[in-house]
Amino acid sequence: MAVDEHYNEHGGFPKFETAKVEPEYGELIEALRRVQDLAVSVDMPADALKAALAQTQQLVATMEPHVVPERKTPAGRVPRLPGRGSLLMLPWTVEKFDADGVRSRGVFRRFHLGGNGAAHGGTLPLLFDDLFGLTQHAYGRPISRTAYLHVNYRKITPLNQPLVVEGHVDKVEGRKTFISATLKNEDGELIADSDALMVQLLPGQQ
Repeated sequence: MAVDEHYNEHGGFPKFETAKVEPEYGELIEALRRVQDLAVSVDMPADALKAALAQTQQLVATMEPHVVPERKTPAGRVPRLPGRGSLLMLPWTVEKFDADGVRSRGVFRRFHLGGNGAAHGGTLPLLFDDLFGLTQHAYGRPISRTAYLHVNYRKITPLNQPLVVEGHVDKVEGRKTFISATLKNEDGELIADSDALMVQLLPGQQ
């Protein structure tokens, strides 16, 4: 496995360090995810809509004074939380993280609905891309960017059903890391599979 002597020079990428957060942080992220689920699920009358708007504006006012630069926010830096505490990432939990591969488990929620009870097709590349980043990191590869990502949709991706995504490094060629992954249900049925090329950044590249 490679050791990147220029880790801190690649496009300003900070070295990953686990963030220390209060217990309420995880509860806040989960509550915000529930708000996301509800926001795409409800049809409120005017009075309820106005009340929800006022409460949301109050929440914004409470949080806004505490905005910090990217390197200081705990979002995405709390491995024990689903989605590592990031609202952008799917709320999945990493079960395995080592040089042999990365495995994560979770569900697609109502917020991820594409239509007719299925997850939006665009959420799968997000799931796979995040997994590939974790996979190349677990393998010991240097900071890299996704050069391409291909997804094969084998079955409809259901909402609110436990699924497992697992990826591993297939081969390394210089700055290139080739990775593949599968998404399956708990019965082992293949939902989708993906392969990607991650390319190591040169010093100063973003």
